[in-house]
Amino acid sequence: MIELRDVRKNFDNLEVLKGISITINDGEIYGIIGQSGAGKSTLLRCINGLESYQSGTITVDGTIVSQKDKNTLRRLQRNMGMIFQNFNLLERLDVYDNVALPMKFWGINVSSPESVRRIEELIRLVGLEDKKHARPSELSGGQKQRVAIARALVLDPQIILCDEATSALDPAITREILSLLQEINEKMGKTIIVVTHQMEVVKQICQRVSFLRDGTVLAEGKPEDLFIHPIKEVKEFLQEESGLLPTKGTNIQLFFTDKSSDPVITMMARELDLDFSICWGKLEDFRSNVYGSLVINVKDEDTQKVCEYLDREKVNWEVLK
Repeated sequence: MIELRDVRKNFDNLEVLKGISITINDGEIYGIIGQSGAGKSTLLRCINGLESYQSGTITVDGTIVSQKDKNTLRRLQRNMGMIFQNFNLLERLDVYDNVALPMKFWGINVSSPESVRRIEELIRLVGLEDKKHARPSELSGGQKQRVAIARALVLDPQIILCDEATSALDPAITREILSLLQEINEKMGKTIIVVTHQMEVVKQICQRVSFLRDGTVLAEGKPEDLFIHPIKEVKEFLQEESGLLPTKGTNIQLFFTDKSSDPVITMMARELDLDFSICWGKLEDFRSNVYGSLVINVKDEDTQKVCEYLDREKVNWEVLK
């Protein structure tokens, strides 16, 4: 488990992290999202000890992350694999040797049968058997990131940190990399922390997410809860508009996160014997589950009974002003 309690970080007089408190469970894929400058990457670097922090505590499995204790920090860092936005591969090394690099850094014999087996298994896991001796200049962006993922796993860390790992990739390759990370999480039980500004990343693989703005956590929860029924700041971040809505009657937005397959709208029209207009709607894919929201317009005199019906059916809703 990774626990952050009131973590604060300054760069000179600039306060970058302003009392961050989150808990990341073992085996979880956890997302940290926000605009550039929100403090996401700084927070990630504090977790793995690459950056110090002024106050608060960060603990990994009960051990405090601190640059003051170099030996303990070194042991913690060995248990954390890092995947970067720009891949950070050495051009003079081929795929095999790039994957083996952390072993060499930690003084592990890369020629031992166990090491060779580990490296080749990971190259096979990321689907690059035929590129084992290729140099980075011969690889596509997606292939380079697959090498970086294998390299991050070679020491068998329990925690994988991803800093904008897909932002340099096109949408199709991004989906492939995310599927690979999801497979690693499910089959190997790795805890994965994903820092990103890409909504599709969070929707596809994250089980929980924190939304950062100006160094503070404004919202935390399941991605579907944050994005389908967003707070004002998240809505601004998504730059989401529901379009022009009728000026007469009452506009009600319905949010479907747990009962998206139930025919609530048709059942309501039939049971209440009323007419209404559907003004706007969307469906989105969250980890293979389809959730969404819908805006309907009802007559003012029907508003109360519609709201009472939605409450009975346990549908989340709000009246749009």
